[in-house]
Amino acid sequence: MCCSYFSECLANARVLVTGASTGIGEEIAYHYARAGAHLLLTARREDALLKVKTKCLKLGAKSVSLALADMASSEAREKVMEQAITALGGLDYLVLNHIGSSPFQMWDGDVQYTRWLMEVNFLSYVHLATMALPHLTKSNGSIVVLSSLTGKVATPFTSSYGATKFALEGFFGSLRHELAMKNVPVSITLCILGLIDTQSAMEKVKDKISMPAYPAQDAAFAVVSAGTSRVWEMYYPWYVRPICFIRDWFPQGRDWMIQRSYQQTSDEKQSV
Repeated sequence: MCCSYFSECLANARVLVTGASTGIGEEIAYHYARAGAHLLLTARREDALLKVKTKCLKLGAKSVSLALADMASSEAREKVMEQAITALGGLDYLVLNHIGSSPFQMWDGDVQYTRWLMEVNFLSYVHLATMALPHLTKSNGSIVVLSSLTGKVATPFTSSYGATKFALEGFFGSLRHELAMKNVPVSITLCILGLIDTQSAMEKVKDKISMPAYPAQDAAFAVVSAGTSRVWEMYYPWYVRPICFIRDWFPQGRDWMIQRSYQQTSDEKQSV
């Protein structure tokens, strides 16, 4: 999708991007900024958000507002949505990208951590989308949900994280049906991403997985393109779609190949 198409479709669009301080969220903000959108960016770290804001304005964003928030807090989420509607005067795109810190390791039995991660990675998405729906309905807007291959295919070292992504698939897929049945003109785009070369992802998977990582800037472009086109699902990079397509054809062979792609430490091999 060319930049001129972005500028035509997204100029003056009112966009809320969560998890916008680093990684894919940061790059998503830059793509919307180049198109001349109005932005409300939220994350936990003010210093990082301020740097993103400065660059967004240089790239051409019409306006940029910031909201510091911990997405584990229901009250904080409500304040973010209130601020977004006040600052932007409405909403055209809700881009749900934030995630809680998640170790790349075998299941250790920590149910409390899983409960917290479900709050951040799943329930906060549901809460924000629910609050945004009346505003998106008025604007014929879009919800863009960043998910993962681990939300389509179970993989090692991601038990809690994968559970939150599978939950996104179930909820937003069902919500899409219901909106269509009620003739509500809000699109939902679920973005299924493979391994992306963000700093946090690279630190987690090093020495544990033999798989190429793809550029965050390109992943972000694919996300913004998919949301603008109002497609139901987007897959990035290229290998994600065929894996999802054939995932149930040969389950035993599939699981063998997945396990062979990961490396274990001696402690992990010996643990029960």
